[in-house]
Amino acid sequence: MFGIYLKRELSRRKKAALVIALGLALGIALVITVNSVSAGMQQAQDKVLKSLYGLGTDMTVTKARSAPSGSASDRPKFDFDAKSDSSKKQSSDRVMTQGGQALKSSLVAKVAAQKGVANAVGALSLNVTKVDGSFTQGKAKSGTTQQQGGPGGGQSGDTGAPQVQGGGASFDVNSYSVAGVDVTDQDLGPLATSKITTGATFTAAQTNAKVAVVSKSYAKENKYKVGKTLKISGTKYTIIGIATPDSSDSTTDVYLPLKQAQTLGDAKNQVTTIYVKATDSQQIDTVKATIQKNISGTTVTTSADLADTVSGSLSTASNLATSVGKWLSVAVLVAAFLVAALLTSSAVSRRVREFGTLKALGWPSRKVTRQVVGESVVNGLLGGALGIALGLGAAYAVTAISPKLTAELGSTGGMGGGMGGPGGGGPGGQTASAAKNTLEIALSAPVSATTIALAAGLAIAGGLVAGAMGGWRASRMRPADALRSVS
Repeated sequence: MFGIYLKRELSRRKKAALVIALGLALGIALVITVNSVSAGMQQAQDKVLKSLYGLGTDMTVTKARSAPSGSASDRPKFDFDAKSDSSKKQSSDRVMTQGGQALKSSLVAKVAAQKGVANAVGALSLNVTKVDGSFTQGKAKSGTTQQQGGPGGGQSGDTGAPQVQGGGASFDVNSYSVAGVDVTDQDLGPLATSKITTGATFTAAQTNAKVAVVSKSYAKENKYKVGKTLKISGTKYTIIGIATPDSSDSTTDVYLPLKQAQTLGDAKNQVTTIYVKATDSQQIDTVKATIQKNISGTTVTTSADLADTVSGSLSTASNLATSVGKWLSVAVLVAAFLVAALLTSSAVSRRVREFGTLKALGWPSRKVTRQVVGESVVNGLLGGALGIALGLGAAYAVTAISPKLTAELGSTGGMGGGMGGPGGGGPGGQTASAAKNTLEIALSAPVSATTIALAAGLAIAGGLVAGAMGGWRASRMRPADALRSVS
């Protein structure tokens, strides 16, 4: 009897049922859309943090660089022979450690021995400024010329790199980043966020081999291929692999075995960043405090600290989705529930004659209430189905359009460097240019099974709320109300 009566009443009141269902559907669709976009934002942020750290890294240990003395004699110099004829092109490389102050390699083992640390590896970040050019005959002074100054601001692969002219000389300046990798443990560190798409990665036996892995973008710009050689400060390195980053752009151009990088940077037994993996995510704060206590002067940066430095449209959109979006979806959902309840109550009021007659025939109030609640739950399920369809459509549209969001990477206190620099972009790393401090991420809107289950639950809840209101209104009707409604 319940099913037959339910089917008849729903078919008689299709328009009213559709209006109630659509109201619930809009609220549910908005909830699905906001949840899926928020999930996409989280995935985008995870990609940014993964590209800055190393795969599986929970924190990094660095040390702020001490203030420079300001003495001109301490500044790096380029040496060229001004006596050579103008047709001879000269080249000089300046290799500098980059990021924070260098740490002793022995600290890596000390950090690894801390309670709560599963693994720790060291990496060395370098910046190489390459100056190529020649002197003009008759204008140069005799003797050896020393060209002072830092990088000309050019990045690796820059076309039309800046030229330093004057004093009878013309030079092109280019800079690129180098990361020293612990080849015996590549699960952490700068190379962990990239895949070798051509050639091979380092082997554990290549701790001091003259081999290199270059990023895909750097190889393309400079026409490097596996098997070719790369020359840095007079040392030739054989390229054994091309690395493609898992997300965003590579923040490192060239990867070398750590010992080779230390030799190039005149940083024997030193590292600039220690990548740390905790035994448990719940131990991160404890491990951070322990390292800072036991190793004075170091800065320990966790992924939470790093996330606070990310700004740009990704951060803004994420904040909007988290705050405004969720509160808006809650408000719309509450409004949809209220509208459904009011419409159901209004529909019950128009059925006074019907329910009054049923009570006169012996229907108890609970049976009338059950009938109204049953109709409302069906309306809620219909609204849930429509809402899920609309929400999935909106999420698919966002994923198909894939709007681009930018993440600008700032610096954390005490590091003196931008995020996302060479060496995998660990905290304290400083990029060759400000452009490398900005990552572009395509937004997607994944819909999880949990979100679908939440939508179904909201649909049932909306039906129950509306049914409770309508059932309460129906239970208060008396057979006399039916007689008074007869004209």
